[in-house]
Amino acid sequence: MAHPKRRQSSTRRDKRRTHYKASTPQIATCSTTGEAHIYHRAHWHEGKLYYKGQVVIDKTEAIA
Repeated sequence: MAHPKRRQSSTRRDKRRTHYKASTPQIATCSTTGEAHIYHRAHWHEGKLYYKGQVVIDKTEAIA
């Protein structure tokens, strides 16, 4: 059996354990559009990509 030269913290061990991980993704509601989306993810709404309530990409603008 492998034995470590130094002790690892219990926090590091606990991060590997599955009971801390979320089983279902958390759903948020965008304050700007009112659209439901997953936390910390950008989402499309009417041709625009929103992240944290700000427009990141606008596909509706004409390219000049």
